[in-house]
Amino acid sequence: MRAVLVEEFGGEPQVRDVPDPTPAPHGVVLAVHATGVCRSDWHAWQGHDDDVRLPHVPGHELAGEVVAIGAEVRRFAVGDIVTTPFITACGNCPECAAGQQQVCRSQTQPGFTGWGSFAELVALDHADLNLVRLPEDLSASHAAALGCRVATAFRAVSDVAAVRPGEFVAVHGCGGVGLSAVAIATAAGARVVGVDPSPAARELARTFGADEVLDPAEAGEGIAALTDGGAHVSIDAVGLPATCEASVRSLRRRGRHVQIGLLPAAAGRPAVPMDRVIAWELQVLGSHGMAAHDYPRLLSLVTSERFPLDRLVTRELPLAEGPRALAEVATAAAAGITVLRP
Repeated sequence: MRAVLVEEFGGEPQVRDVPDPTPAPHGVVLAVHATGVCRSDWHAWQGHDDDVRLPHVPGHELAGEVVAIGAEVRRFAVGDIVTTPFITACGNCPECAAGQQQVCRSQTQPGFTGWGSFAELVALDHADLNLVRLPEDLSASHAAALGCRVATAFRAVSDVAAVRPGEFVAVHGCGGVGLSAVAIATAAGARVVGVDPSPAARELARTFGADEVLDPAEAGEGIAALTDGGAHVSIDAVGLPATCEASVRSLRRRGRHVQIGLLPAAAGRPAVPMDRVIAWELQVLGSHGMAAHDYPRLLSLVTSERFPLDRLVTRELPLAEGPRALAEVATAAAAGITVLRP
């Protein structure tokens, strides 16, 4: 098969012929129909994730067709069109038993612990637990966006932050996950302020339901003025020390900060104002993906008219453009989500 292969952290990836994967007894192999290009993939390429071993194939947001199954798989068959969360859970640990597969202690992750979906084929573990059948009318490109960014935003807004109608929500970073958070918070009845340095991203955030948009330079005083003292919920959808701190400082008293964007040590540690966290009784929360069993709720939203999924994917490229698309993540050159179509 062809795949985008990383042979040196930070070095230029190459599209090469590599061996086809085979399924584990509990797993499957998918023919990849579409795969999103995410900031987490960029972190893996740069060597910011300790799980990644070279040579490596990135990619963790995907949709495709089952082409091979392991002997223990019972719920899926060759020909099924599916997606999966980026966390493939084990099903055996205490967290999985409690229905919290997104924090499985024995999880594997395509594109991190193993080769990912920037390829024609990808192997996935524990298929019966982790695969999600897709509606026939949902395109592969749109379905690929669900595996990380849309699903992560959905659980962060709906479950972790528990956004309520009428609340003010600030979203720092209006890329794929941020735009998803804007749309999901809007669908929940919140009033949303989108923050991003890119004029194109800010304009796109408006089309996703943001009531107001701000440049980060204006966000400090701007959010306080627009929200009568600060947001009820503020989300860092980027994962930079500056956006994390800005998100916490955007909150009103007893507000909730939700960290979605990764904060690898290589990027530096955020200066979280713990004095304010204590004095204002702020909540600082993490959100890490979503379990497969929660996908029916997500699919119900994204296939409705309340979520502009058709506007979220703004660019589709062939696999050969994968190295360029990966490099562009750091510069945020393209608004919305870029999808590769192997």
